[in-house]
Amino acid sequence: MTQTIFLGIESSCDDTAAAIVTGDRQILSSVVSSQSDLHADFGGVVPEIAARAHAERLDLVVEQALVDAGLGLDALSGIAVTAGPGLIGGVMAGVMCAKGIAAGTGLPLVGVNHLAGHALTPRLTDGIDYPYLMLLVSGGHCQFLRVDGPDAFTRLGGTIDDAPGEAFDKVAKLLALPQPGGPHVEAEAAGGNPDRIPLPRPLLDRPGCDMSFSGLKTAVLRARDTLIADQGGLRAADRRDLCAAFQAAVADVLAEKSRRALALSPVPVLAVAGGVAANGPIRAALQQVAAAAGARFLAPPLRLCTDNGAMIAWAGIERFRMGHRDDMTLSARPRWPLDQGAAPMLGSGKRGAKA
Repeated sequence: MTQTIFLGIESSCDDTAAAIVTGDRQILSSVVSSQSDLHADFGGVVPEIAARAHAERLDLVVEQALVDAGLGLDALSGIAVTAGPGLIGGVMAGVMCAKGIAAGTGLPLVGVNHLAGHALTPRLTDGIDYPYLMLLVSGGHCQFLRVDGPDAFTRLGGTIDDAPGEAFDKVAKLLALPQPGGPHVEAEAAGGNPDRIPLPRPLLDRPGCDMSFSGLKTAVLRARDTLIADQGGLRAADRRDLCAAFQAAVADVLAEKSRRALALSPVPVLAVAGGVAANGPIRAALQQVAAAAGARFLAPPLRLCTDNGAMIAWAGIERFRMGHRDDMTLSARPRWPLDQGAAPMLGSGKRGAKA
């Protein structure tokens, strides 16, 4: 039987990525070109800059992925590409690149939901069976999903405003830390006292699995301003304590909501994916929740937490096996909810990129 080999292309935000993945879960290559340096002076991702950079880099990362895998286009079984949700300029660049390759080679084309790429990552890394509970947690999205198949997702809850990764970035900006904020806040928090500065745990007093992080971010701003007013400035120890308090609050909210989600839909595995899944203390809190519920906890390797082409290639393989094919009418979508039957979240789409 011929081995299934897919090229995966990802360009939904500020990472231009391509990877080659096989049907037996082998990642033959994975290339990610970061745009962090292009957006550093702006305190966030600038859509126009991101789109242009994707257009300039996509052919290069695809070529490098093929070189690293030691394969030519003729060895591929198909091409998977992120068709949404995301910053529309970047998604369009990726879709057009994939269409060009498909048109030139005759290879099958499979459009992939970016969030499905994250949600199916545990299938790539650990080969787990359906169903399982997935916490998608990153800069643009935060939701609990029961995953029953490559196209079968049930949303149990999500953020009604900011996603945790966005809150990490904004807190970093408030405290004059570099972007992206997550790793820098975590590094500062490691030397801080999480109990010194009281911060709220939003929505824990309400039932259900929905979350909110906008008010927590505002509470950090007010605490910072109070410290500056009282002391005439912000000391290094204050910044460390603010980071520790903020990180602990996010971890507490995610842990409690995960406990509720597992109680609502008991499954053998709790998995986490997305950029915030790289945060050590948050992983540890979720691992404790899973253990208490008798569930296995899975978090992907750090390189697969953030946006990458391997997860898109694998999601494409799963859809390809179900008989799904796209043609040249495949369009880029700025919004694309995984659970098509669920009502829109109250704050969905506030940021725009991947809400």
